[in-house]
Amino acid sequence: MSRKVTIIGAGSVGSTITYTMAVTGLASEVVMIDVNTEKALGEAMDVRQGTPFCSPMKIYAGTYEDAEGSDVVIITSGLPRTAGQSRIDLAQTNVDIIKQITPEIVKHAPDAIYILVSNPVDVLTYTFCKVSGLPERQIIGSGTILDTARLRTRIAEYLSLSQKNVHAYVLGEHGDSSFVPWSIAQVGSVNFLDYKKRFNCKDMLQPDIDTEEIERYIKTSGAKIIGRKGATFYAIAISVCTIVECLFGSVNTAITVSSMMHGEYGINDVCLSIPFLVGPDGVCGNVLPPLTDGEVEKLRHSADVLKNVISQVNL
Repeated sequence: MSRKVTIIGAGSVGSTITYTMAVTGLASEVVMIDVNTEKALGEAMDVRQGTPFCSPMKIYAGTYEDAEGSDVVIITSGLPRTAGQSRIDLAQTNVDIIKQITPEIVKHAPDAIYILVSNPVDVLTYTFCKVSGLPERQIIGSGTILDTARLRTRIAEYLSLSQKNVHAYVLGEHGDSSFVPWSIAQVGSVNFLDYKKRFNCKDMLQPDIDTEEIERYIKTSGAKIIGRKGATFYAIAISVCTIVECLFGSVNTAITVSSMMHGEYGINDVCLSIPFLVGPDGVCGNVLPPLTDGEVEKLRHSADVLKNVISQVNL
């Protein structure tokens, strides 16, 4: 089956997504588009030369016209966050970039599912919804899928447990107002906060759980990585490829991505992350966990934070 993906932006994130797709065989054709055509040509060439040892795959640099027939378009274009800079500081600059890109790409790939990755991702997802004219089901922000991965990684480290046994989520903004609904977090089949009562393993240490430390770890990981190596791209590339895998699957998957809210938990007209159902037709619904009153309040606060930013940028 032919699976064509266009990636706009050949920086660290876009290039790592391309590489990950080549290694996993997720797509059969990848087009890389960037204003710096030489960079796109070089990145495509570098990954393409490794494909003899992977699944057969076409990888090349192109233009918007080459995006025709794409099943998925991934937008990573925009200025990256620098050390000490918040995602929200990037808002107007990257909103303007999205507004410039949108009509050009939608004209050539009107039927594709779009994944927004650039930051602030929730604001840019909302912008794309408003300016593209596409059905909302075709528009997905990477949202807190990366935050959720960081959460599960940290919990797994605490418990010396496989990450796949951790079922917990980060909801809200991909940013400082995000939060963990601990009331629904599970390890194995038990509530995370009750694991000491339920786990029986003689050789496993059972440390005290510091939920504040875990949430702090999630929110500061990006800045720490940027400070240490200049950018984050491996984990987000794997996360985005997970979204693409859901789109290319035959069933729907509940994942924390950013999409438009229509009254869920009393929230309207803003894009943020709850468990949305993602499958071959894009976003087809959502799952509404039974949050506590306090958790609902945190989700609404996150929505208000994003709405405040949206009100200050020129869409």
